[in-house]
Amino acid sequence: MYIEAKDTIAAIATGMGNSGIGIVRISGEKAIEIADKVFKGKKSIKDMPSYTAAYGNVTGADGTFIDEVIVLVMRGPHTYTTEDTVEFDCHGGSFVLRKVLGRIIEAGARLAEPGEFTKRAYLGGRIDMTEAEAVMDVINAENDLALNTSMNQLRGSLRTEIEKLREEILYNTAFIESAIDDPEHYSLDDFGEKLGSTVDNLIISVDNMMKTCENGRLIKEGIRTAIVGRPNVGKSSVLNMLLGEERAIVTDIEGTTRDTLEETVSLDGIVLRLIDTAGIRDTDNVVEKIGVDRAKDNIKRADLVLFVADGADTLRDEDLRIIGELKGKKVIALVNKQDLPGGIDEKRLSDELNTAGCDSIIHISAKKGLGQDLLMERIKSLFFSGDVSYNNQLIITNERHKEMLSVTKESLLRVKQSIEDGMPEDFYTIDLLSAYEALGMIIGETLRDDLADKIFKEFCMGK
Repeated sequence: MYIEAKDTIAAIATGMGNSGIGIVRISGEKAIEIADKVFKGKKSIKDMPSYTAAYGNVTGADGTFIDEVIVLVMRGPHTYTTEDTVEFDCHGGSFVLRKVLGRIIEAGARLAEPGEFTKRAYLGGRIDMTEAEAVMDVINAENDLALNTSMNQLRGSLRTEIEKLREEILYNTAFIESAIDDPEHYSLDDFGEKLGSTVDNLIISVDNMMKTCENGRLIKEGIRTAIVGRPNVGKSSVLNMLLGEERAIVTDIEGTTRDTLEETVSLDGIVLRLIDTAGIRDTDNVVEKIGVDRAKDNIKRADLVLFVADGADTLRDEDLRIIGELKGKKVIALVNKQDLPGGIDEKRLSDELNTAGCDSIIHISAKKGLGQDLLMERIKSLFFSGDVSYNNQLIITNERHKEMLSVTKESLLRVKQSIEDGMPEDFYTIDLLSAYEALGMIIGETLRDDLADKIFKEFCMGK
């Protein structure tokens, strides 16, 4: 893909916190020239071969010392951006990095926009849009599953599948148009039946990808998990058990938790977005009532509800009212305080939970950390059918990809309907091309410039 002449850009490519090393990156037609202006060492950067390094200093225009650095030279097109690229490995203080960057900008570079380095890699044809989006997914990954899924996409797994579907669609479209233009050499006899079979297979492929979208969202964003129950059943203790630290205040006083407390934890490769809610009960306290209302709202928005019951107490009307709020949700009931004497009416609890559609009950002691392993196994089976390794399986984690797959399927279904209605073959090409373009939007082949700009602006600075 051809790149028009652009400004040479520069940015700090590492995090802005203090560290041992920080990197300032330059990319563009004048990257070598600009780097040579600011670098003083035994070697001149313009004389350095690609993929070599040199030691020296970054100096001001008047020769004043700014920092001691290692410079890396990478000449296009065999670079991340496909352009000439120079990186300065500096001391990792945020102040000195800004000084080095300021000197490079003074020498003729422009401050890069968020995601502009990756955008140039995309425009240069080194990566497609799915791989570009996977870059940020790799950076933001919070667990092994998210990282493996992102790396799989970064290696081109989604692009390969999309290109295969597009090639099949394009072949059939071209055949129809060739047969219409040259019927003596290309026959459309019984073509509708053959195309119908092809379209069925295409729809199956698209459906298989779309079926992974929900798991992809959970892997990428985490499982939004609301911990609910009446006051003093141990909800905050459950939160602390899962976090492995005393994050929430735990007392014997009912109503200690007045508002939601949100934390994120990765357990067994699964990210849980934990929400510890206020105890749900009837109350005249204005502040506590707000907390109760928020708890009910979190039940509605949660992917998973952990309903906590007090195993050392009787089943109360408040418990039953909460269970009534759980219908239609994925629920795991935790019977807490199993280390204490007493006992809940488990048969009645089980019957009430079954009525709400929940048959998953686990006995725990949040205070002693008992039952956590069983809980995680139950979560895996509830969301991932017991398989959360995924290996190299293609999983759709991006909402934009899901939307375009849906458009593709709708277009293919229209083709199928046209075949069933006995429409002329040239009608098929309209919806075939619509499906082709929708798939192209995923990999960036037919992506609008404004949408591409929006995608890259969501990237971090320096990438």
